[in-house]
Amino acid sequence: MIVRDIADYPHETVIDRSHLCELLHPDKVAGAEKLECSIAHAIILPGESTLPHVLKKATELYYILEGSGEMHIEGETAPVSPGQIVLIPPLARQWIRNTGRDDLVFLCIVSPRWRAEDEVLVT
Repeated sequence: MIVRDIADYPHETVIDRSHLCELLHPDKVAGAEKLECSIAHAIILPGESTLPHVLKKATELYYILEGSGEMHIEGETAPVSPGQIVLIPPLARQWIRNTGRDDLVFLCIVSPRWRAEDEVLVT
């Protein structure tokens, strides 16, 4: 059994400027090696946004937990709030902006698992 508590793992600022805590990653968590995806907890501070980026091979899902924001995928924009999930296909230029006064908090589910070489910043 694997049980991980977010309180035990720090958030780090990553390439797209989000503050991320890897909860489950098959390359980093003993016992999760057969997991086909990776799951991270992300925070975007009020007034901030991630940098535009793409994942070359993976599909990404954002499940919004707290706060409010604006999701940008290719030429489309949509407001996001708790209880919503966003599907981001491979090679889609995407970024998310916190439009509220509180942290925008969401889960990032990446399938297949996130790999650094798959993520590219774009303009």
